[in-house]
Amino acid sequence: MLEKKEILDVEKVIRDFEVLTKDAENVQRETLKMILEENGCAEYLQNLGLNGRTDPESFKACVPLVTHKDLEPCIQRVADGAFSPILTGKPITTISITSGTTQGKPKFVPFNDEMMETTLQIFRTSFAFRNKEFPIENGRALQFIYSSKQIKTKGGLFAGTATSNVFRNSQFRKAMKAMQSECCSPDEVIFGPDFHQSLYCHLLCGLIFHEEIQLVSSTFAYSIVLAFRTFEQVWEELCDDIREGVLTSRITFPPVRSAMAKLLKPNPELADMIEKKCSGLNNWYGLIPELFPNVKYIYGIMTGCMEPYLKKLRHYAADVPLISADYGSSEGWIGANINPSLPPESATYAVLPNIGYFEFIPLKENVEEHMQENGNVSFLSMEPKPVDLTEVRVGEEYEVIITNFGGLYRYKLGDVVKVMGFHNSTPELKFVCRRNVMLAINIDKSTEQDLQFAVEEAAKLISKKKLEVIDFSSNVDVSTDPGHYVIFWEISGEVSDEVLTECCNCLDRSFVDGGYVSSRKVDAIGPLELRVVRRGTFQKVLDHYLGLGAALSQFKTPRCVGLTNNKVLQILCDNVAKNYFSTAF
Repeated sequence: MLEKKEILDVEKVIRDFEVLTKDAENVQRETLKMILEENGCAEYLQNLGLNGRTDPESFKACVPLVTHKDLEPCIQRVADGAFSPILTGKPITTISITSGTTQGKPKFVPFNDEMMETTLQIFRTSFAFRNKEFPIENGRALQFIYSSKQIKTKGGLFAGTATSNVFRNSQFRKAMKAMQSECCSPDEVIFGPDFHQSLYCHLLCGLIFHEEIQLVSSTFAYSIVLAFRTFEQVWEELCDDIREGVLTSRITFPPVRSAMAKLLKPNPELADMIEKKCSGLNNWYGLIPELFPNVKYIYGIMTGCMEPYLKKLRHYAADVPLISADYGSSEGWIGANINPSLPPESATYAVLPNIGYFEFIPLKENVEEHMQENGNVSFLSMEPKPVDLTEVRVGEEYEVIITNFGGLYRYKLGDVVKVMGFHNSTPELKFVCRRNVMLAINIDKSTEQDLQFAVEEAAKLISKKKLEVIDFSSNVDVSTDPGHYVIFWEISGEVSDEVLTECCNCLDRSFVDGGYVSSRKVDAIGPLELRVVRRGTFQKVLDHYLGLGAALSQFKTPRCVGLTNNKVLQILCDNVAKNYFSTAF
């Protein structure tokens, strides 16, 4: 077992959290004051005329709501090495690069020590609540984490994915040890240049320490599912490595081979045991607890676009609890999961009021009230006024606006959340979807959530055949008249044309947006098209993004592809094996 290390005082973390959330309104005012005092000399704020004022009223009156496009010139100047303070008072030394899978183009986001500290506070808070429910005692974690290469910008700043910036930070390593969540894989594996090799070695390390593994995790549920899908293909090779104590020749990077050689010793008994367990499993059900008998839970982001992977993850996990990780983005953290016993589909996130200043744009305003005040025309062009953290209402949906210590001020995150309740005076949020990911042709507005629902409904038809949708994406094809929705599916086996035609009709019927339904009925939108792609197609999509510098830890399959990611659309179209058109309307 691992030697005893300094352990996080979880009771103190919870007490501190309770104090913060009992007076969230004042904590928010103080947090904004700190942000503006620290960065008041920044050119961006100076130009907006705050003149040293730090109260929320002056802040909102002077500082506009922005998107990344608005801040991009300032961020680029920072990356290019501008000497004067542009967005923050203290110099920015690191840039986070988003994956680019949502919008099709990676973005630069400032990252600094303060942002690292908010990351650690989120991790400590959720761990404290999680460890009360599922205590980990001096064990190891099988963490499928991968760090992309850090590059240097024109101005000499280190730039990498947000996860890479965190993984490379010494404070993060120290914190993970204090939480008894030390990764069983050596650094050389985490920071290896080829994710295929790193993934194989993660699995091998997990098997070597199989009795000590108490936690299986990754940033996203997708990465965990990918890991065990890979295990299905390579388990015999892993057994050979363990039996002989010699690493497979597929691992070619010398530092990784050297690090693994220190761990890998001949162990025929372990190899025989793994072989027996794998041979006895029914379609790999319960694979994770079979391999790691002392695992307490499986942890990672499992909401939003990760929900489609939960069915497969539960298949591997059997009765092992799935716990959704905290809510944030490359731009900053928002809330911690303080109710770990809830299933991922019901996960909520309590906003930490001291890690940033938060506002929320209501998505359902009282139309009649606005029409009375402003008239029909002006109402249609108005964006509802944002409300503060403690002013949100239970049951309502909002778009999140963040102001943080890293130089983002009144930044529209693009996330839609629903307020499910309050913990003391801070709201508990449920992630709903990305606001700007949608299919639209006529008056229809189908969100990522709508797409996910349609796929889940149609996939039930092939689940009867013991098959599954491995992954999916979509596109709006306007080369036809009228335009129509295209859904791409990768399926785990062969399905008859009859069943797939039925799936196609089900997909079409399951888009319940009123604009879509009415447009289909009058032929303003054409019949939905289902395109079944060859096995391995979505692996090619992943490889494409990894080739652009994305990290597997941060990868999300793009659910809607179009003009901003033509290469991905080309990969999907080039690998279509069959296509079907709906006759549902």
